[in-house]
Amino acid sequence: MNATTTLTGANLIAGQESAEGNALNAGVNPVDGRILAPFFHEATAREIGQAVREATNAFRANKGRTAEDWAALLETIAEEIENLGDVLVERVMAETGLPEGRVRGERGRTTGQLRLFAGVAREGSWVDARIETALPDRAPIPRPDIRSMLRPIGPVAVFGASNFPLAFSVAGGDTASALAAGCPVVCKAHPAHPGTSELVGRAVSAAVARRGFHPGTFSIVHGTGAAVGLKLVQEPGIEAVGFTGSLGAGRAIFDTAAGRARPVPVYAEMGSTNPVFLMPAATAARGEAIAAGLAGSVTLGSGQFCTSPGLVFAVEGPDTESFAAWLAARIEEQGSQTMLHKGIAAGFSAGLGRAAQTAGVTTLALGAENGTGDGVADSGAQGRPCILRTSGRTFAANPHLHEEVFGPASILVVCEDTDEMTSLAAGLEGSLTGTVHMEATETADASPLVGCLEDVVGRVIINGFPTGVEVSHAMHHGGPYPSTTAPSTTSVGTRAILRFARPVCYQDYPETLLPAALTNGNPQGIMRMINGERTRVSISSEPAA
Repeated sequence: MNATTTLTGANLIAGQESAEGNALNAGVNPVDGRILAPFFHEATAREIGQAVREATNAFRANKGRTAEDWAALLETIAEEIENLGDVLVERVMAETGLPEGRVRGERGRTTGQLRLFAGVAREGSWVDARIETALPDRAPIPRPDIRSMLRPIGPVAVFGASNFPLAFSVAGGDTASALAAGCPVVCKAHPAHPGTSELVGRAVSAAVARRGFHPGTFSIVHGTGAAVGLKLVQEPGIEAVGFTGSLGAGRAIFDTAAGRARPVPVYAEMGSTNPVFLMPAATAARGEAIAAGLAGSVTLGSGQFCTSPGLVFAVEGPDTESFAAWLAARIEEQGSQTMLHKGIAAGFSAGLGRAAQTAGVTTLALGAENGTGDGVADSGAQGRPCILRTSGRTFAANPHLHEEVFGPASILVVCEDTDEMTSLAAGLEGSLTGTVHMEATETADASPLVGCLEDVVGRVIINGFPTGVEVSHAMHHGGPYPSTTAPSTTSVGTRAILRFARPVCYQDYPETLLPAALTNGNPQGIMRMINGERTRVSISSEPAA
């Protein structure tokens, strides 16, 4: 079975089309406001329940699957997505307004991370196998044979994100890491790009069929409002949730999951301001270059990256004034940009307007209206790049200035000195990233600031810009609330797999019943901890002396 490129507007429940709902939704081209065929059927409560039941059945049926099976499934999903060819690229562009280069790049990132997780699943050491052999002669109490490892948690609900229609959506990082852990997935498609979601959903379903997995290993449901998503989270068979989106939606999902009779974890990535701090010597030495890089980072993808720098802190003085002038000039060169959909554009306008109307806040720079943008009439999804300016004192006195404004905008906060800048850093809410620009001579002076950032962000960047997240083993993409609901986890990088697994301990278990990773022979050849030491060697089947 290969994925079809024909859109039907149906939900895909365990590989089968289902269109019971009367409520309909359609994609809209944000560039010109054109409604895109076909209409999509919102999932009913029965369809959602069926998808979760099939996922539960799949979880049980797939228990005998090997690490190689899961790796092959992930690689086949990547292959099926690539087989969609230009049909997928064109649909993503039509539903999001994103340029072709960005879409092709994101498709590559999506298939790349699927293959990366395939490698993690195949290698197998992520299960953190630990073995403590029995000590029957130990006094005063003998030690039993104790073995533990991470096991898949069960069916996972994944919510597609609006700003990354491929890499954080139907077959994005949450789905890839859940499948790598051995967990079936029920995906809630984002209503802004339903066609993209169906195409990718069909690719995943085709891969499931090709590899002979239980069809309930993957399902996808559609819906425009909160009802479908919250109903999915409330289903008793769902064991964890992966979400990328707004603070309001993420918090509603988190609260719903916590309010269940049996609460389940929600791994939600939400709002983040990603503050950037300029030390004085860096501002003096590289102010113009920093301004150029910052302007590019603020406006990249119309500012619709979760790592877009929404706050910039600098110390008052002539070098900062020069920096502000260079930054303003760069922003004013930019024209209006098409945002992903009208809802995001409206939220951007409202948030920016509230900040701009605050006493003590001025507009430093505003991009041209449709100047060098798309060259089309305003479709209601346009956003003008903007930099606001305020003082450290005004910023401290107005907590709403600390909130994310999702779009191509940032606030320059001019502080009296580095002490005030450090104090403001310590008072920030959690963010995904924090950036410091400094010269080698400022290492000691910047140390208190960096120390504060470590407490409030998940990734500290020196002399760079936060946009751009490398998908790798070492990457951490998370942070304290409100950037995420689970600051000890990441949604990017191979450690993301750990979100969808839980430790299981086996005491005095017969060798024939143990998972392969815990057997004496170590048939997978994975790294394990045996009696406190990391090793790949097998162990004797004889009891320890």
